[in-house]
Amino acid sequence: MISFYINYPKWISPYVFSFSSFPRWYSVMYLFAFTTSWLLLRTMIKRGDGTCKLSIKNDDDINLVLYIAIALVLGARIGSCLIYSGSYYWLHPWLMFWPFQNGQFVGLPGMSYHGGVIGGIIAMVIYAKKNKLGVFALTDMFACVIPFGYTWGRMANFLNAELYGRATTSPLGMLFPSGSTEWFDASIPWVKEIMQKTGVEAINGYVNLPRHPSQLYEMILEGLVLGAIMWFLVRPRLKTIKKGIATSLYFTLHGAIRFFVEYFREPDAQLGFIIRGGAGADTPGLFSSILNISMGQILCFIMVIIGVVLLIYAKRRKQN
Repeated sequence: MISFYINYPKWISPYVFSFSSFPRWYSVMYLFAFTTSWLLLRTMIKRGDGTCKLSIKNDDDINLVLYIAIALVLGARIGSCLIYSGSYYWLHPWLMFWPFQNGQFVGLPGMSYHGGVIGGIIAMVIYAKKNKLGVFALTDMFACVIPFGYTWGRMANFLNAELYGRATTSPLGMLFPSGSTEWFDASIPWVKEIMQKTGVEAINGYVNLPRHPSQLYEMILEGLVLGAIMWFLVRPRLKTIKKGIATSLYFTLHGAIRFFVEYFREPDAQLGFIIRGGAGADTPGLFSSILNISMGQILCFIMVIIGVVLLIYAKRRKQN
């Protein structure tokens, strides 16, 4: 039987080193993300892009990225625990940063992008106030470099075979490793239909279906495409547009793009759909209606609203 899907590459391992279960790609990609952001920020400072007075001579770029990196990780972890992990961490907050489970070292599994954004913004505001810099002048510069750093995070999700998309018959559908995905009951009608169209077979009454590689969709759209827009179109105009506009554009565009991509990504199993407005609300593994809204989409919608409000505010400001 002809298979109409892409097999997840067998040579990819969720672990960086074949002889050890630590570290996973996510931890390494964080280093790549911060390094990429730092190098791009350094390039902007050398070129004189933007209006924020940062000095390479005084290691402002290194210190700033380190502060933001720490705050971002803290925010991402806290956000993941409080938003996506039910009530457990609300009742056991002291375990948010405990890296052991069942006697094994597991690191800090679970990071929230939106929590990381909040942490990063807090760090930038504190740094700007402490060093007498313009807050928007600083955030505008980072708005032009963050998407490229974000790209590494989504690449890590793909390499870890996690945060995969919903089941699909699309030729872009990918069959992820059986140990990392949810298997479906092969007797369910819509599952049978996908099996017939894609050629996958059931094992003991259950089947691993092809999924949208939503990690790659996010990596390309929210990382590379948005990064190109911010770097090549917005960055050269930082000195001529009003402060805050670049930041507002990043919030609006990222939120809108991810809201769209979330329709291809399976919602977190423990949450499902937060707004169950259409058919198929009980089958989050399959796209059925645009009216079924995930937690990620709600947060992205809020992000878009903040971006639009900030854009209006920035345009009405009297000083540049």
